[in-house]
Amino acid sequence: MATTLRTLLTTYRFTLILLASIAAGAGLGLALGERAAVIKPLGDLFLNLLFTLVVPLIFFSIASAVAGMGSLRRLGRIVTAMLGVFVATGLVAAALMLAAVRLYPPAEGLEVTLPGAPEVAPVRLGDQLVGALSVADFGELLSRKNVLPLIVMAFLVGLGTAAAGERGQPFARLLASANEVMLKVVDLVMLYAPIGLGAYFAHLVGSFGPALLTSYVRALGLFYPIAIAYFVVAFTLYAWLAGRGRGVRAFWRNIPAPALTALATSSSMAAIPSNLEAARRAGVPDDIAEVIVPIGATIHMEGSCLSAVLKTALLFGLFGRELGGAETYLAVLGVAILSGTVMSGIPGGGFIGELVIVSLFGFPMEALPIISTVGALVDPPATLVNAAGDNVSCMVVARIIDGPAWSDRQAAGVHSSEPRAGAPERC
Repeated sequence: MATTLRTLLTTYRFTLILLASIAAGAGLGLALGERAAVIKPLGDLFLNLLFTLVVPLIFFSIASAVAGMGSLRRLGRIVTAMLGVFVATGLVAAALMLAAVRLYPPAEGLEVTLPGAPEVAPVRLGDQLVGALSVADFGELLSRKNVLPLIVMAFLVGLGTAAAGERGQPFARLLASANEVMLKVVDLVMLYAPIGLGAYFAHLVGSFGPALLTSYVRALGLFYPIAIAYFVVAFTLYAWLAGRGRGVRAFWRNIPAPALTALATSSSMAAIPSNLEAARRAGVPDDIAEVIVPIGATIHMEGSCLSAVLKTALLFGLFGRELGGAETYLAVLGVAILSGTVMSGIPGGGFIGELVIVSLFGFPMEALPIISTVGALVDPPATLVNAAGDNVSCMVVARIIDGPAWSDRQAAGVHSSEPRAGAPERC
């Protein structure tokens, strides 16, 4: 018994430390209230360190993964499977929330005073897509505000390196070496995580705790349990489909660190470093994890799908409209998928998604602040679902690409599907 306890404490030591620091931060936030803002800089320091790492980590992880692939056909299979999994899981999340809002309408008994509507500039989809996939200057790539263009460029650099053949091998080794270095830097930054997350969570609870308890009670009372249930039940099911019992154990053993990071920071981007490490520890091949996790943090948002359906149902109830009929249901699901897998990658995509909800279903523009407020209040659990969904999606794609045997690597402690060109050996 004592040996088992020591083993558990050793295995989950860092997770337990994170949980304890977040709990302490929450208690401090409740005790200090808005005065907890005095320790917010400690949390901001942690976030700034993570966000500083995001750009080079995304670039080197994707570029090295693509450059080191023995077969571009495998890359095509990974991307195809990834997009299929993203859309399928987004549909499941949206359909679940649609069923929930039908059983428990979020606007029932809700009274809201509508503020003046903000001025909304016309949205031109073509311009938005160009802005989402490209930038006008190379220097603009060096910002987490332009993640999709960065991902596109990383893919192109990786493809160019692979196409260069033997002459590209020195650069492939450079990319692989840089990726290993960045992962070690992440390990160093995560040593500060207990202090940084504790301080940041204290600020969140101190500043927004009362709002979370008093605003939109019915809508929040629906979203939070659904998000938590989806996190526990759906992701366990996906992990089981990916690797049966071994997949479930691997998922729950490794997901706490990225899940807690996403919950405390409300940022899928901040969870990328720990999500990559969690996927590797679960046995997901490097070329799969290094492609899916960074892209998923940008265009795979199951929590956003849940949120989009909730916002839509809220407006239907507030304006006395019936949420029913096959055509309406399909439209709601379509908007949810757009919000969770397409618009999430566009700068300002959250606002654009809300604008689409308001305009598509014919609501007045004064309704925009309502769903924007709801979106802010449900952001932490939605981000938790977003980040964890990227992790389990890696496992499902590994199952599709490499078959049932992929999970054998987790037991064997092997983290790479095949030797990558120029990749240094792991000890």
